[in-house]
Amino acid sequence: MFSLLAPVHKRSAHPTLLTTLRHLGAAGLFFLAILDSSPLPTFGGPDILTAVLAASHRPLWWEYAASATLGSVIGASVTFRLARSAGSAYLDKKFKQGKLSKFLRIFQHWGTGTLIASTAIPLPSPTSLFFAAAGAGDYPKGRFLTIVTLCRAARYFSIAFVAGHYGRHFLRVLRHPMQHWGWIVAAVILAFVLVAAGILVSRRLETAATDREKTGVQSPAI
Repeated sequence: MFSLLAPVHKRSAHPTLLTTLRHLGAAGLFFLAILDSSPLPTFGGPDILTAVLAASHRPLWWEYAASATLGSVIGASVTFRLARSAGSAYLDKKFKQGKLSKFLRIFQHWGTGTLIASTAIPLPSPTSLFFAAAGAGDYPKGRFLTIVTLCRAARYFSIAFVAGHYGRHFLRVLRHPMQHWGWIVAAVILAFVLVAAGILVSRRLETAATDREKTGVQSPAI
């Protein structure tokens, strides 16, 4: 996937899938984002392609961010529905044996926090497993779609905005991350702070909802 970052010196006689997706622009990014939210990993493909396209066509940065967000939400919804309707027995065939049950236990323990972290932090992670765990674990569908949409939008719009406004400088960081480790560490820390804040807010909301169910009294607005 990082071959997208390599400068193109001449047109290949046999274009790869990656170069084809890059040539398709927003449409290619849309389909790659759907794939990224399925059991087939792309190793951060939508993040990289969003940055490359936004840096190459700066006025359209928001269009690429919207395409990545929409595709990711659709892919997450499909994985969620598949897990809910098919059950863990079928999904164990799609994922590695026993892997889904492991992620299901993690999801049941941490709940919304794992969903926020896996969708908001722009690092290669098995996000589709959390989507499947949410579906198999009877996680509320409305809350699932809301969290995924907000976190993915924040993620892709941030990447596209920075890449669109800093262009080649941003791509240079992606190509040579160790030469700019200070900025990367700062970005990761900021991401974790935002995720931690989201987890605290979501837990407070879940606690308030639980209290309302137990007492039947509506808690004050947060």
